[in-house]
Amino acid sequence: MDRLDNTVRPYAWGSTTAIPRLLGVEPTGEPQAEMWMGAHPGAPSLTARGPLTEVIAEDPERELGRAAVAKFGPRLPFLLKILAAGAPLSLQVHPNLEQAREGYADEERRGIPADAPHRNYKDANHKPELICALTEFDGLCGFRAPAEAAALLAALDVDSLKPYVDLLRAHPEEAALREVLTAVLSADPDETARTVAETAAACDRLGGAHAPYADIAHHYPGDPGVLAAMLLNHVRLQPGEALFLGAGVPHAYLNGLGVEIMANSDNVLRCGLTPKHVDVPELLRVVRFEAGDPGVLRPEESPGGEEVYATPIDEFRLSRYVLAEGAAPHDLTRETPQILLCTAGSVLADGEILAPGQSVFVPAGEKAVVSGASGSGTIFRATVVA
Repeated sequence: MDRLDNTVRPYAWGSTTAIPRLLGVEPTGEPQAEMWMGAHPGAPSLTARGPLTEVIAEDPERELGRAAVAKFGPRLPFLLKILAAGAPLSLQVHPNLEQAREGYADEERRGIPADAPHRNYKDANHKPELICALTEFDGLCGFRAPAEAAALLAALDVDSLKPYVDLLRAHPEEAALREVLTAVLSADPDETARTVAETAAACDRLGGAHAPYADIAHHYPGDPGVLAAMLLNHVRLQPGEALFLGAGVPHAYLNGLGVEIMANSDNVLRCGLTPKHVDVPELLRVVRFEAGDPGVLRPEESPGGEEVYATPIDEFRLSRYVLAEGAAPHDLTRETPQILLCTAGSVLADGEILAPGQSVFVPAGEKAVVSGASGSGTIFRATVVA
């Protein structure tokens, strides 16, 4: 197995303390938002054999296994991260595979540069993702029922919100959500800014269920995404709980530390809470206007002590082991590639001691035996279904 040296991305929304605290190092004072583990070309993990992108490219079948290469091609199909949100991330959705292929091909035909700020599709892949909380973790996930969203907005007693309340109450679910989101994102910017300011003040005054939106407005004053966010379910995950974000589901992470895994793609369509490009027509084509419970996931225990976060896609499979001191070792050997990440205590992985935040890449078929090094330890296992 290969010990990984991973890049930390300093996005402005990142916490200044959460990742340093996990790693047991002093904060730098700068935001540290995401630590990437994998073979994404933007920040591949480094190994003693070189960047993981190059290691895999030299012999994909040896590193990934024949079945994974046949199913996903000669690349690691997932990206694992530690994500530390100190402020809300952009409100966003991801396309399904067909939409991503169509959108990417269209932008390629039109000659839109890959780094153009108005480009939507960086690649032809979908981007399902899973976030598992390491601390209490706040987020937004999926639409509320229109009646619930109407009640939340009506309680603010803001005149300019009343047309949205009426739409939410008068139309069938899909039409109501579509019309209100379209209206919010298409309204005059100056009028929207005034509405957001009034909404923020009312949310701050009322507190309770409105408090998260007051905080969002504090970070993004005047942004129409504040109003769009109020159409979504607010979720607070406890450590060990997770959310799966499928195609077309609007979501945003607000605060907390978690392990995130996703298909290896950069395709994001933004709804707000960002200074970046918002393509309203394309966004409306991709969003699934369906209300429902966000579906908090809890791990399902499998034989051998593995706790699996079940998802409906094959590009990644995330699980964890809580390793008690003195317990028998666990044999994690698989015919698919793996990344093992320690998040608590210390873990012994084939003679390598992993402390929190440290990780290794295990090529397909290579032996991987783990146990608690001293005291208990927790290790997350990322692999694929092939």
